[in-house]
Amino acid sequence: MIDARKPRSSGNWLTVYGGPLLIGALSIAGLLSALLYEGLGRYFSWLTLGAPVALTAWFYARRKRQRF
Repeated sequence: MIDARKPRSSGNWLTVYGGPLLIGALSIAGLLSALLYEGLGRYFSWLTLGAPVALTAWFYARRKRQRF
């Protein structure tokens, strides 16, 4: 059969690299927060360093569901 999907356009650089840049910025902020601040900074670091793991698990689970 012929695949009827439209080819994706790359768009501008923000749509392509926006997500990875945001995850990278959150990771750097979390690492600096863990090193420099106490109290609320530690909670912030847990959230920001856990966000890439949570996003990866969410996208993996979503991809598995769409396959079947």
